[in-house]
Amino acid sequence: MLLSGDGHRVGVAPKRSVHGPDTPLHLAFSAYLFDAGDRLLVTQRALDKATFPGVWTNSVCGHPAPDEPLEEAVRRRASDELGLGVHDLRLVLPRFGYRAEMDGIVEWELCPVLVGRVRTQPHPDPAEVASFEWDEWPAFAGEVLAGREVSQWCRLQVAELVALGPGPDAWPTADAADLPAAVSWS
Repeated sequence: MLLSGDGHRVGVAPKRSVHGPDTPLHLAFSAYLFDAGDRLLVTQRALDKATFPGVWTNSVCGHPAPDEPLEEAVRRRASDELGLGVHDLRLVLPRFGYRAEMDGIVEWELCPVLVGRVRTQPHPDPAEVASFEWDEWPAFAGEVLAGREVSQWCRLQVAELVALGPGPDAWPTADAADLPAAVSWS
């Protein structure tokens, strides 16, 4: 879904036609998924992905389909990419946005951030995820803030999440009314 600068829907376009050197502002999401032991699932993007191949990042990210509620989009992508069911899904950064570039491909997104829980081990789709690891949040956040190589959006998100509190249970649930206007919330 293509967006205006203030978060209103201005159109739709296929993902493949949007990402390039002149990527328009569009809607995305990022999710940070934790297990029962409060370990964060960190994933490495597949090596042949068109955008940011091989980059380590948060658990799952993607783009909602037109008119798809945000929570449903997160659950769909977690299932498709990782073979995971997500529960206790909460919105934590409703207005996160960023612009990043790698190898001439630009990402420019309004990208609300959610946190959730998983009960099982991932079974990644190799076309989406090259590898994964479970990290303790304090260690992961400290490494990212100290320069660990992760996606540009993950680095920015981690800084904002750390500012919310020491870990996912301390992060306040954001008000869905603070989401960009184009976002559907169930």
